[in-house]
Amino acid sequence: MPNALAYFMIMLWPVVTVMLFRKLPADRALIWSMIGAYLVLPPAPAGFDYPLVPPLTKDTLPPLVAFVAIVTMTSPKRPFLPESPIGRVLLAIFMLSPFPTVLTNTEPLSFGRTYILGLQLKDAVSLMVQQFLLILPFLMARQLLVSAESQRALLVALVAAASVYTLPMLVELRMSPQLNTWIYGWFQHDFSQMMRGGGYRPIVFLYHALWLAFFMVMAAVSATALLKTERRNALRAVWLAAMIWLVIILVLTKSYAPILYALVLLPLVLFLGTRLQIAAAACIALFAVSYPMLKGVDMIPAQTVLAAAERVDATRARSLEFRFDNEELLLDRLEQKPLFGWGTWGRNHVHNEEGRMITIADGRWIITMGVYGWVGFLAEFWLITLPIFMIWRESLRKDDPVPPYAGPLALLLAVNLFDMIPNATLTPLTWLVAGALWGFAEERQARARRQAVAAAPVWRSVM
Repeated sequence: MPNALAYFMIMLWPVVTVMLFRKLPADRALIWSMIGAYLVLPPAPAGFDYPLVPPLTKDTLPPLVAFVAIVTMTSPKRPFLPESPIGRVLLAIFMLSPFPTVLTNTEPLSFGRTYILGLQLKDAVSLMVQQFLLILPFLMARQLLVSAESQRALLVALVAAASVYTLPMLVELRMSPQLNTWIYGWFQHDFSQMMRGGGYRPIVFLYHALWLAFFMVMAAVSATALLKTERRNALRAVWLAAMIWLVIILVLTKSYAPILYALVLLPLVLFLGTRLQIAAAACIALFAVSYPMLKGVDMIPAQTVLAAAERVDATRARSLEFRFDNEELLLDRLEQKPLFGWGTWGRNHVHNEEGRMITIADGRWIITMGVYGWVGFLAEFWLITLPIFMIWRESLRKDDPVPPYAGPLALLLAVNLFDMIPNATLTPLTWLVAGALWGFAEERQARARRQAVAAAPVWRSVM
């Protein structure tokens, strides 16, 4: 269980956030408060659990504190909510989807000796508060990270934070993943999953080694983008060294999917222009958000994918087959309540006659769909997907090209969406990148409208 230091660190974070907003510009303070909390604070279950609200953990408390700091310590010029009607509709559905889920799941469930209570109105309140806390990084980034300078600051922060984080990663690569145990008092996952290839996969203070490996992908892509766009030779050398070092550490994590992502993304960033990068991101995102529908009509070549995985690593192929089998079982259960899902407390899982849960939900898409149904899934995933298409539309304007930082960020967001098919890697940083792209696209659209109005002829009536 978490020790006293774990709870102290969570209590200390509001002080850290206030200091950041006092010392730094608001956009930089938001970036560092989110990245710092993600990397340094202990993972759940460390947190504070109060009635009617979700636990305040490293995922929910830092966005709430940052939001209060923005409201009380800054004077943002942009509205808090999305300006586009479709954005507000998606946001409303995302926030309110727990309510119909609870109303359609008031009946108790019995599986052998396992008895699950029906959902109550208090569950709807708690889940809606949780949705609000989860979406806060998106809304704050959409408000503050709207300029090319803010996009570059986000890339720089990812590289700097990851470079420092390689030090505890090296400790765990050598000594085994024990830092969370040594410092915060418990190990946050299944230790056997941290062992691979005769060595260890680092996890530090994140939820899984895959989460840390994906963060290193984000940092390596960011370093590559900064290397490509930098004009000063001294800084080019810094970004080149950072890129090489981060790729080396990524390989040492022994996580195959993130390594594959880097092998695809780094050449795209290095050799394609911004417009083509964003187009590639749109294709990846479209596939990711369409995956459940493609799977539902048997258009996902599962056996071909398994055969390819078998040629690379038999163990990983068995793991992938296990995920596919669980997806089928969970989708069969979802068919009973497709619109609003089964809700929480394990109601979305399959149980055997003895009452034991026999399914595991790994991918974020199947987790969201099982809990909130198709309505909740579409709202969540399209809030993340839509900014990529908004940026893609902006990239088609030849008179006002998008800055070169938008392409790598769009690629990172798209691959994060793709990674949410097998994994639950939806993090505050995912929402941060999505909000930054959304806000940037909206700001460009507003500027284009102002320019069109200014250029329009003024007709004066002749008396």
